Amino acid sequence: MHAALHLLLALALAPLVPGIVNRVKARVGGRAGKPLLQTYFDLAKLVRKGVVISETASWVVWAGPIVSLAAVACGLLLLPGPGTPAPVAFGGDFLLLAYLLGLSRLALVLAALDTGSSFEGMGASREAVFSALAEPVLFLCFLSLCAGSGGLSLSTMLALPSPGPVTAERLFVPVILFVLLLVENCRIPVDDPNTHLELTMIHEVMVLDHSGPDLAAVVYGAALKLWIFCALTALTLTPASGLSPLAAWGVFGGLMLVVAVAVGLVESAMARLRLLRVPRLLGWAGALVALSLVLSVWR
Repeated sequence: MHAALHLLLALALAPLVPGIVNRVKARVGGRAGKPLLQTYFDLAKLVRKGVVISETASWVVWAGPIVSLAAVACGLLLLPGPGTPAPVAFGGDFLLLAYLLGLSRLALVLAALDTGSSFEGMGASREAVFSALAEPVLFLCFLSLCAGSGGLSLSTMLALPSPGPVTAERLFVPVILFVLLLVENCRIPVDDPNTHLELTMIHEVMVLDHSGPDLAAVVYGAALKLWIFCALTALTLTPASGLSPLAAWGVFGGLMLVVAVAVGLVESAMARLRLLRVPRLLGWAGALVALSLVLSVWR
């Protein structure tokens, strides 16, 4: 029941996370900003609109957003709740989650390339490069969690038995997962989701040719993906097994809010990195999580 509740909450509340991020950025910048529910309004508007597809594009353009959204939604089935196993859990399920996220990204990249637009091809190539660099770091995070928990399932890896002592390797993983959240979801300092300069865009330029329900699928899929990374970061800090179910959900909800606010603060305080510096950022993240893995095995 708790696992199903987590799934329903993720499907319903995922569009709220970008709203929180945008509200934080607006408050820090001294602006009124968009309403908290703006993503819901955007989705409702896009679903009612028609679809315009380029004459040079094939079926890949409209299939890309559908496959991408379906892959991310399937990934939610592998995500445990605080103190409760995921609806689908088995040894090595973190590999399936990583590749479902990869399949989601691949579908959008192929759709962008199929349009024949040079701008969308440029964004697709950038996203493919950064995701290829981020994927080993994500696997190292999962391996570090495996070494610390002794389990190969996300439901075991993310179920902390108690608050326990604060060790370096325990703090590295949520920090690196937060960095991956920024990279994988194309947030500042890696990408600017609000930019309109095609030459500096990454994710947003990939979806310029999508409209109507297709664009709604892209926006909703991006919100679900952001929820997954926020939840992974929050679950690595939630001592769910040492708390009552209600308290665990309260701590998890508070940490999800903290992660969303942290994304907004980072985007308010930092500028975009030069594209050549993003691999360096991922290199440092990989080195830290590799150190966390070594320390986890050593202890």
